Amino acid sequence: MKRTSHRWAIGSGAAVLALTLAACGGADAGSTSSEGGESSSASGSVAVDGSSTVFPMSNAAAELLSEENPDVQVSVGESGTGGGFEKFCAGETDISNASRPIEEDEVAICEENGVEYTELQVATDALTLVVHPDLAVDCLTTEQVVELWGPGSEVTNWQDLDPSFPDQEIALFGPGTDSGTYDYMANDVIGDESEATRDDYEASENDNVLVQGVAGTEGATGYFGFSYYEENQDSLKALAIDDGNGCVEPSADTARAGEYTPLARPLFIYVNNASLADNEAVKAYVDFYIENLATIAEGAQFIALDDASYEETKSALAELEG
Repeated sequence: MKRTSHRWAIGSGAAVLALTLAACGGADAGSTSSEGGESSSASGSVAVDGSSTVFPMSNAAAELLSEENPDVQVSVGESGTGGGFEKFCAGETDISNASRPIEEDEVAICEENGVEYTELQVATDALTLVVHPDLAVDCLTTEQVVELWGPGSEVTNWQDLDPSFPDQEIALFGPGTDSGTYDYMANDVIGDESEATRDDYEASENDNVLVQGVAGTEGATGYFGFSYYEENQDSLKALAIDDGNGCVEPSADTARAGEYTPLARPLFIYVNNASLADNEAVKAYVDFYIENLATIAEGAQFIALDDASYEETKSALAELEG
């Protein structure tokens, strides 16, 4: 499935960012500029798939590179982190977007198929729990999050979590099991050995469907990446999370500071090493993406890497490119 990112108006939005990149001296791989950036005549196709959370960044990078080098054709899908790794480890894609690190069983499949790869962190995200804007609930403890979303949960009314909460039936919306966001909730927030959440909820791999479900259903709650909340904050309310040190709202500042725990998480792209070495279009795309990473992340409403993390990403790419 491929869609246009709601955070990026393909015409004016991308054009504005292109001007920003030029003003910052950001022309790089794939640029035909005679100043600063590396001139490239790269052409060919690039296949990207995976996390719907990372989709807006990878899609924006594709749109912006296309403006500078229309001979590089990038297709960006969003089958979920797990679905993306299935294609990636089968050699069907060049790059896999991921909202969690690759798992051991996926590593084994890649190894079996001879797919060698490099992990590049591209941003930080804050998994955000949201509710219908009229619901009189503002903060949950991490224990209440686990009680609400844990496997086998029998919580059906907000008063099941706290007698002071409204006597309101809960409607649940969340990502499907192929989503890295689901995996993060199951493994890092709930931490249950079953590596699962409750299953009696409306599931979708499309975060916009989840937004619409919560916004349109009284008493509803759901979760997805922070940027999807930012994009729709007029119709949703984000819950603060109390991990024992008081209620902390999701934001770029609280995620970077390590205060929004345990719901802040890294975001990645995985690059097929052979694709980057053999396909000039893949190299042009990845070089452009990483060179302009901070601007792309902020423009797509993600949390840009701090200096140390960005240097690690650049070093990993430089090592890959020899």
